[in-house]
Amino acid sequence: MSSATSRGSATNQGRVTDPIRHPNVGSARIMTTRAWWLVVLNFVLPGSAQVLAGNRRLGRFGLGATLTLVVLAITAGAGYLFWPEVVLTVFTNSIGLWAAAAVFAFYAITWLVLTINTLSLINLIKAAPGARPLIAAFSAALMVIVCGTAGYGAFVATSASGFLSSVFVAGPSEPPVDGRYNILLLGGDAGADRDGLRPDSISVVSIDASTGQATTISLPRNLEDVPFSKGSALGKLYPKGYGSIDGCDVSACMLNSIYTEAELKRSFLYPDAVAQGSNPGIQATLEAAQGITGLTIQYFVLIDMQGFSDLIDALGGVDIDVKNRVPVHTDETFTKVLFWFEPGMQHMDGYHALWFARSRHGTSDYDRMQRQTQMQEALLAQASPANVLAKFQGVAAAGTRVVKTDVPQGMLGYFVNLAAKTKKLPVISVPMIPENGVDPENPDYVAISAMVAAALAPPPTATPAP
Repeated sequence: MSSATSRGSATNQGRVTDPIRHPNVGSARIMTTRAWWLVVLNFVLPGSAQVLAGNRRLGRFGLGATLTLVVLAITAGAGYLFWPEVVLTVFTNSIGLWAAAAVFAFYAITWLVLTINTLSLINLIKAAPGARPLIAAFSAALMVIVCGTAGYGAFVATSASGFLSSVFVAGPSEPPVDGRYNILLLGGDAGADRDGLRPDSISVVSIDASTGQATTISLPRNLEDVPFSKGSALGKLYPKGYGSIDGCDVSACMLNSIYTEAELKRSFLYPDAVAQGSNPGIQATLEAAQGITGLTIQYFVLIDMQGFSDLIDALGGVDIDVKNRVPVHTDETFTKVLFWFEPGMQHMDGYHALWFARSRHGTSDYDRMQRQTQMQEALLAQASPANVLAKFQGVAAAGTRVVKTDVPQGMLGYFVNLAAKTKKLPVISVPMIPENGVDPENPDYVAISAMVAAALAPPPTATPAP
């Protein structure tokens, strides 16, 4: 037998024993089985179909890209397990998010090319007639799932970068004070019947920087003779308390009026506020909250109550345990009742959640303070990462209209990690209400500051028995 014949026999024998690269194209059964194998391999290990049955150079590129992605995912997972703050910091800044978007876009294109190439390798017309539409539909579905997921990941990453840049500022981070981060939380109530925004709810959230234990200090908006922290610009005009001597420059000299006066009448006292991501009204209110509580407040968060309902709707509503009957009104006068929330668990959309938080008919400011605190805690508990991610576009759109803060973007990773600890612990509430000895018309600010200090004091440690 000649050498050429021997080589030909060996080649033919190789083709017979290699149904993936050299199949018997005349056998519909073999071609159908081969087609299913290639489609599944392309999904499970992109690039492997090309290595086995097509362009090996393209296959090696695809396998390399796939294995690189696996290594990156394992590295990120291990990093989150042992250093969650570092990983969260990377993925909550613009550079990290744009890098993630580029990776997602690269893999979406890579998988699309590999899938189209796999379809050409299948030689679908040689498969059994009944299997052709199933193979084609299955391949298309996998392509949409894989490439669509990667494409959506790129979209979310770029949208998140824009959202975070528009809401959070670029600035230096503040260290904890006495082991705590204190954040001023304002609920803005900008109505058509009032000049400018006036805080409808004012509270300080104090978070233990190690454990994540959060304490909410609710401040009545009608507190009078409010003191300011040392060095306050507005405090120099009212050294004995806001409006305590000759009145103030707005209609009512109460805590929530400080925002209005500073914003509309005394903005020149806070020339750097806007450049620092704040405004004169917020800065003056923050100084007042420091004077009341005796705490150093590092950051603020302002939630526009008019846009609050958009955020609730974007998250799919919120579940609230209604303790007492609460009315929903027909208009902004807060007097005509449309219907009542009855006691028990209620699922509320944004419109009803806003009315639950703001309702005034037959209730006091202290009732409203408790409902608003309850709403904030419920929203925090139910805004899970999975829920936010699934509805990210709506949440981001609502968030840019709802939230204003001076928390620097570089601190987000730390605070997200801290918030995960906070959600595992009960929130301690310190309401400044008459039942706790707080008279808003004649408040004892020394006693209030002592009450806050007692609430934040670490629990005593047990002394071991001798």
